[in-house]
Amino acid sequence: MDRFHADVIVAGAGPSGLMLAGELRLAGQSVIVLDRLTEPMQQSRALGFSARTIEEFGQRGLLDEFGELETIPFGHFGGLPIDYRIIEGGNFGVRGVPQSRTEAILHAWATGLGAEVRRGHEVVGMDQDDTGVTVEVSSAGGVETLRAAYLVGCDGARSTVRRLAGVDFPGTSATIEMLMTDVATNELRIRPTGEVGESGMVVVLPLGPQATRVVVFERGAGVRPTQEPPTFPEVAAAFQRVTGEDITGYKPLWTSYFTDASRQAAEYRKGRVFLAGDAAHIHLPIGAQGISAGVGDVVNLGWKLAAELKGYAPEGLLDTYHTERHPVGGRIVANTLVQRSLYLGGPEMQPLRELFGELVGIEEVRRHLVGVVTGLDITYDMGEGGHPLLGRRLPDQELLVGDEKTSTYELLTRGRPLLLNLRGGEALTEAAAGWSDRVDVVVASRPDPNAPAADLLVRPDGYIAWIGTDGSAEGLAEALQRWFGAPAGS
Repeated sequence: MDRFHADVIVAGAGPSGLMLAGELRLAGQSVIVLDRLTEPMQQSRALGFSARTIEEFGQRGLLDEFGELETIPFGHFGGLPIDYRIIEGGNFGVRGVPQSRTEAILHAWATGLGAEVRRGHEVVGMDQDDTGVTVEVSSAGGVETLRAAYLVGCDGARSTVRRLAGVDFPGTSATIEMLMTDVATNELRIRPTGEVGESGMVVVLPLGPQATRVVVFERGAGVRPTQEPPTFPEVAAAFQRVTGEDITGYKPLWTSYFTDASRQAAEYRKGRVFLAGDAAHIHLPIGAQGISAGVGDVVNLGWKLAAELKGYAPEGLLDTYHTERHPVGGRIVANTLVQRSLYLGGPEMQPLRELFGELVGIEEVRRHLVGVVTGLDITYDMGEGGHPLLGRRLPDQELLVGDEKTSTYELLTRGRPLLLNLRGGEALTEAAAGWSDRVDVVVASRPDPNAPAADLLVRPDGYIAWIGTDGSAEGLAEALQRWFGAPAGS
């Protein structure tokens, strides 16, 4: 009998890897997270996350850990201003939450659920067969071999797991570079959504009472021939050339950079190996889409892996990870490339900017662009059914279970499928009886008696898999079997 050290090994203890670990532990699966760094990074390139990620964290009861969150109502698409509140739940993301804080919260959550995180452990080899994956891991103690049923690479843009699995990473190489520094001051003029001039573009963001982030793009500067971060004098000189302002007198806290390199893994699944987060897609960071895409990946993947490990997954369930998430990643790569051209292109892009400016004046266009950037309009194929909400996310809504107040997100914190019986019909409970071991059936009502009530089958990732509007259970058994396997005893 195959001996596994864990059901799943995850490479990378960033937001994607830690979120996946928590998802797996909610489902009762053992998981080991490996990270080559001996300590968590304290510096953060990302300073927030998107509207959809706010919802995904809410579905797991994590939002209270962040304290009071400030969202950004007004954002842009390629520099063209848009009020992101135009759609329900819309915003340009959370302001001022460094990635290090997000990782610390997810680490505490995942390890509190029983996940094992091993720092200073780097994947250096991998081999898979019909029953599992053997992983070679290098650490200060030498090289050891671990075995699991599945391996998930959440190990970043230069993913070792992706390379070892032989997955192509097609796309475009960097053509521009944006330099970044954090400085110990609060005296700089804040430019949160960027300021574009003839020489380039700058973003200036507050980080706290005595720290400010500066990002600078210098038109025509090209890409430095190194992967090393820039020096502070390099960033300060570029900032002065673009703005005319001198920041050399301030104390630098950190420097980094990012580019417009845009690539996407050809396959998100290769046998028993999966890719998520930056290991699956990289792009220019605009609108907090990077961290949010990674969280979305693993929330989609975790429950599917658990179903397979528990033995009730329907045939092909794991393949839906690629078919559902690959188009989402491709859309992000595409929209960030468009935004790069609009925002950072030279005078040759002015006709395109003018045309987009006209289009943004149309409400439906604004709704579409906000949906694209936030991820709030993601729709998965749930099969036959004409309801416009089928395959879309379930918003957080207040419910009554008996006399107790709850919400749709509170009911999803266990990470289990949810059948919401909002019309009180016995037919639903009877139809779902064979799945009671893996689907939570909740009879609830809306506080507003005049609110339209529909019965809903919701996947653990918060997407609606079946809708009933007439109190019958027509189509419910088929939806349950499609996503959660055959009923017990069959």
